[in-house]
Amino acid sequence: MENNILFKVISSLEKVFPDQEPTVSSYVGSESILRGESYSFQIAFKINPNGTHQRINFVPKVSGTNGINVTVRNVSLVPCELTCFETRDDDYLRDAQPGLYPDVLHEIDSEYQFATALSTMWRSVWVEFKPDANTPSGVHSIMIDFVDIDGVSHGVVGTDVTLIDAQLEKQELIFTQWFHGDCISSHYGVEALSDRHFELMAQFIKTATDNGINMLLVPLFTPPLDTKIGGERPTIQLVDVTITDGIYRFGFAKLRRFINICKDEGVVYYEMSHLFSQWGAQFAPKIMATVEGTYKRIFGWETSAVSEEYKVFLAAFLPELIIFLKQEGIAQQTYFHVSDEPGMKEIENYSAAADIIKEYLAEFKMIDALSDYAFYEKGLVPTPIPATNHIKPFLENGVQNLWTYYCCGQDNKVSNRFIAMSSARNRVIATQLFKYDIKGFLHWGYNFWYSQYSIKPIDPFAVTDSGLGFPSGDAFSVYPGENGPLESIRIKVFTDALCDLRAMNMLSKLIGKEAVLKMIEKDIDPIEFDHAPSDEDYILSMRIRINKAIQKHYK
Repeated sequence: MENNILFKVISSLEKVFPDQEPTVSSYVGSESILRGESYSFQIAFKINPNGTHQRINFVPKVSGTNGINVTVRNVSLVPCELTCFETRDDDYLRDAQPGLYPDVLHEIDSEYQFATALSTMWRSVWVEFKPDANTPSGVHSIMIDFVDIDGVSHGVVGTDVTLIDAQLEKQELIFTQWFHGDCISSHYGVEALSDRHFELMAQFIKTATDNGINMLLVPLFTPPLDTKIGGERPTIQLVDVTITDGIYRFGFAKLRRFINICKDEGVVYYEMSHLFSQWGAQFAPKIMATVEGTYKRIFGWETSAVSEEYKVFLAAFLPELIIFLKQEGIAQQTYFHVSDEPGMKEIENYSAAADIIKEYLAEFKMIDALSDYAFYEKGLVPTPIPATNHIKPFLENGVQNLWTYYCCGQDNKVSNRFIAMSSARNRVIATQLFKYDIKGFLHWGYNFWYSQYSIKPIDPFAVTDSGLGFPSGDAFSVYPGENGPLESIRIKVFTDALCDLRAMNMLSKLIGKEAVLKMIEKDIDPIEFDHAPSDEDYILSMRIRINKAIQKHYK
């Protein structure tokens, strides 16, 4: 029976297309991990064309005594209509668009979800090994028995990985991937900020922190992000505002509940939603209030960012918010935004808006995604977050505690995680973050399941490009499953990149940064943000070298 199915054990960096035989890296079977991280690989399969079957449904089962803490998931295809922009480089997996690409990881169980082998296409399962404190160090053989629904085994396939007895150090990088609570409410059809909504948000927050996201966007008011000018996103406002006799009063019960969930799920840092509109800080965000007993919008596109009425609101609100943050014990870990992605045409607007709030927020860290060095040069933002393709002036001028980000515009030469890009191009960012001592990383799309400008909800299993707005995958890294979040290949690979970075930082404390950098740049040109290898053998062999050095020097 074993010859009835063709099996290939491949790395987590290979993407399996139905019409293409996957490539097997020679480094699979030689990989290692440290305590505190997981190891993933894939098993690709296809029914032998010379066999007697055309289709076999099976439930992969972990086989052998060393197969503890192992999960197996289906790698499912998703449609990608806009895979890239015309400005793209040549380093994409496929030229043709649209197409079907592997991305979403589905749970497998014997009743509802099978792994199905076909004679007409290659498919794969994603195998993840998560050692715990009781898992012995040494070599672990992770074997998977492909058993059909009648209980017949069609092959036992797997690989070895070595667990090194050294604890991976805590993540130093501050990493935020923007959390969109309104998208959860819309997709699942639950009332915003109801008990069920909070339960669902907790699930998605847990998946975020499980994947290295240690900072979360907090919707004080409906975040003014990717919203059509004049349009509205669904209300997702955690702060209750009441106006009686012209006096503002604020309720923080919902905000406290959200913060407590974040604490329970391991969030370390908090970024308050932007206090002014996106792309230039020209307007106030959407803010709802109960005014003399009537619930209505009091600020929005009709409100100038520098209007007296909004200044009065901020003068009343920010001091009370600061008291709340200190009472909750998170003030030192809290960051504030003015406006997202302002350009040079909006620098005066941004400056005026920043002036309004700086007297209240002088003790807090201010961050914003912007790519014109003049904003930092003029002292308008203490911690700028330039895009990876605009970071050079900031590096050349020695900006301290520098962050970086990417989104849809970073499609040429730089690392990113569009579905049509290779997983190696996703994971290689660890080398760049390490080399340039990057302190924080931002990505806007953890779970944005709306069309561009938040005009309408989309089904992310059918529409992966926000309605032809962004390259497929840019807007989200998780999918909304029936019972909660489903991870993507891309979020798992980026999590591995974060572990690579942690290992590099750990080794640099043992042998020095320059020595680690030489190991990373062995036999390649110097790493730059717009120049780095994007092949899986480089990534796998580089990490093997890092781990061997840690094993040698770790005490």
